[in-house]
Amino acid sequence: MKLKSAALTGALLAVIAAPALAETLYLTAARMVDPVAGRPVEGPAVVITNDRIVAVGTAATLPAPAGARRIDLAGETILPGLIDMHTHITSRADKGGLRGLTVTTPAAAISGVANAWVTLQAGFTTLRNVGADGFADVALRDSINSGETAGPRLFVSGPLIGATGGHCDNNLLPASFHDVGEGVADGPEAVRHRVRENHKYGADLIKLCATGGVFSKGDSVGAQQMTYEELKAAVDEAHMLGLKVAAHAHGTAGINDALRAGVDTIEHASLADAESFTLAKSRGAALDMDIYNDDYILATGTSNGTLQESLDKERMIGRKQRETFRRAVQAGVTMTFGTDAGVYPHGDNGRQFAKMVEWGMTPMQAIQAATTTAARYLGPLGDDLGAIAPGKFADIVAVKGDPLADVSRLEHVDFVMKAGVVWRQDGRPVGR
Repeated sequence: MKLKSAALTGALLAVIAAPALAETLYLTAARMVDPVAGRPVEGPAVVITNDRIVAVGTAATLPAPAGARRIDLAGETILPGLIDMHTHITSRADKGGLRGLTVTTPAAAISGVANAWVTLQAGFTTLRNVGADGFADVALRDSINSGETAGPRLFVSGPLIGATGGHCDNNLLPASFHDVGEGVADGPEAVRHRVRENHKYGADLIKLCATGGVFSKGDSVGAQQMTYEELKAAVDEAHMLGLKVAAHAHGTAGINDALRAGVDTIEHASLADAESFTLAKSRGAALDMDIYNDDYILATGTSNGTLQESLDKERMIGRKQRETFRRAVQAGVTMTFGTDAGVYPHGDNGRQFAKMVEWGMTPMQAIQAATTTAARYLGPLGDDLGAIAPGKFADIVAVKGDPLADVSRLEHVDFVMKAGVVWRQDGRPVGR
């Protein structure tokens, strides 16, 4: 019996260790948006093996490989899996203000699982998560990567880093509670320590709070909160460790000091000026502007627990941010697609495309912001993303009709493939 058991165990281990058989897919559609070339392609054909794209052409020029499984998206437009560069995947829009104090880190992580699923179903196959307490976003990323949880590919920052009493601190409770944000740091050396700590516990990037914010109590939304020296220390340390840096910055002075310090993206960028545009262009930085969520914040008012103070700030800054977005587009600044998901319900990320077009972009530019351009700002792993091209991950979404004629079609994604696995087809979830 021992010999038989040993033999059986050996056989099972051999099966487990054996490489999986390659599966080849042959995907066709009515048209494809090619954000690299900036043009549509009629009658595309894509060959996929396992998780990668191996060939791209048209149905007329690229025949189906022998034995390939066919997926025909007749009447639909395919484009690369969408990328949202500013999300809070473990947050909920109905937990604003003081309600947020009731959310534990385990509860936030559980919400993250649910939020990841609905976001994947909305066609966003990659997210950059810029802020989560307790490294809950790191745990979620690892769970998705292991196959335990279904969701987008995540690039995560862990806890926000910022000044005492600033946007990244916990300011809702009185002094007797001594409630301090996880990433609070004052002075260049303390900031360096926080960067190293986030890296130690698994962060893919660093998120700084350079200025005040809409949802932080007791501060001015545009006021600078980190000095240039602190910003420079954080950026130098992060870049030395191979990490990108995103800076929350609404106010002009904070935006410009963050750009001088070498950050990779400016989040919000509400009051960026002509100098900001020049600095961003000369230093290769991008603006990541969340111009949809103003509609949701003001429409819901205090019903989600949002403080009246925060609503007043949003009324002050929202319109100005959209006007800045238009000027930045006209100035030729590099723009990425970031929505601040978690401020509004996850899964509605696609609603920002129409706002980007309303405020100055073409539909192609808006799609590029969420595909090829976004991928460039994710670091080396972004090289595998953002395009339907040989060697890239097989991240492909499809919508009915033509999003270049009506970009709002991206609010209703019909088909989702991430790394060669289909998660949505014919407008319905697959695999769950």
